[in-house]
Amino acid sequence: MATVDPFVGTTFVRSSVDLPVSLSREAAVPLTAQLAGWLRRAMLDGTLPPGERLPSSRALAAQLKVSRTVVTEAYQQLYAEGWLEGRHGSGTFVADMERVADMERVVTPPRETHRDQGPPEPAAAFIDLTAGRPWVRDHDRAAWKRAWRKAGESPPGAEPDPYGLPRLRELLADHLRRARGMAVGPENILVTRGTGNGLDLCALALLGAGARAGVEDPGYHVARTVFAARGAEIVPCPVDADGVIVDGLPGDLRVLYTTPAHQFPLGGRLPIPRRERLLSWARSTGATIVEDDYDAEFRYDVAPLPALYGLDPSRVVLLGTLSKTLSPDVGVGWLVGTPELVGRIAGLRSAVADRTSGPVQEAVATLLERGDLDRHLRRMRLEYARRRAVVVELLGPVCRLRGDTAGLHVLAELPAAVVPVVVERARERGVLLDATGRHHHGRERLHGLVIGYGSASLADVRRGCRVLAEIVREAAAGAP
Repeated sequence: MATVDPFVGTTFVRSSVDLPVSLSREAAVPLTAQLAGWLRRAMLDGTLPPGERLPSSRALAAQLKVSRTVVTEAYQQLYAEGWLEGRHGSGTFVADMERVADMERVVTPPRETHRDQGPPEPAAAFIDLTAGRPWVRDHDRAAWKRAWRKAGESPPGAEPDPYGLPRLRELLADHLRRARGMAVGPENILVTRGTGNGLDLCALALLGAGARAGVEDPGYHVARTVFAARGAEIVPCPVDADGVIVDGLPGDLRVLYTTPAHQFPLGGRLPIPRRERLLSWARSTGATIVEDDYDAEFRYDVAPLPALYGLDPSRVVLLGTLSKTLSPDVGVGWLVGTPELVGRIAGLRSAVADRTSGPVQEAVATLLERGDLDRHLRRMRLEYARRRAVVVELLGPVCRLRGDTAGLHVLAELPAAVVPVVVERARERGVLLDATGRHHHGRERLHGLVIGYGSASLADVRRGCRVLAEIVREAAAGAP
């Protein structure tokens, strides 16, 4: 039975499980978000245990005196995040996520060093919350096998196309139009082996001995390494909570590397006004912006921002990869630029005998052509949304989180003196963490932990975050 609280606009209800749900029409947070948040907290603290049946959306809406849309959208969000499950003809129930995640778990393979990982760790009973890898244990095996059978039907090529397979370039152009709203054609695309290869090709075409290359600080260390290997002088470019700071950028940079969709490692999304100022700076200085779009496909509760390339193709080269959306082991990415620049890079690529495997390109083309990659992306968005929700719920109360609206990692901001203590104590308790320090080129200005939730199971993310939250509380209280 519903009762009205003396506080204006607040309604309480006792559901079939006798729990008081509170929604306030005076709050700035939408009613749907309030309801979803309340239910998450109840499921996390055990108030709503696994298997508990929830009221129907119609009944709960009537009791709360809200639109049924409020309840159905909240339920849909929690279904997507994995908190709820439906049983045919029986209703909506709290999911037993520990059981589901444990069923998915397999023996953890040895770690591979990738984009933002530290040194390899031996396979052990660790919960790995470092960033850099996607979840690779849940893919459509039939689609994967079908793609490779199709690739096997083509004979080995004698002369690899430096641009990449024409069929794959056409499919990638269509994918980028749908996924990123970019008006591109196959003439704008060169197929790479991934972001590192794309960076090297950009350096080969745009830099040279003594040329100055700007790289975000903190930022992706591979960009610094690749540009320096081509003889460039590396210029650290500071970032803040939103991304690269445009004011004060040097005027003599030949190239600026940036991650505007989800800054690594701080997690910011470069706002539109700053994107426009950045492009204006590039036009006035003649610099080329290398835009790393590494995990732009994964967004939570936010609308997508346009790629820099789409705002000014003449000043931007965009790099994309399948390492986050599918697997780093596939070794396929793309470089998007003007036809003139792409042609120049293709010519240089031939000169250094660089190429992307033909059979691999054929397999990826089949995954795109049949819609298998799109289906995998939709499935993984839901999987990562579950993990992200757990991170926010468990770590949000104990530290400030940045970058939780997109990507596969968040930044947990902590005092400088606390960070090494937390990392060490977490490792002693079986949780691997990465700190911000090694991602800086110069002086460290922001301190914290880079929490990756891509490669750990849902159950491990929950267990690891509980351990981490406890350690942070102990460290904040000065416990030994």
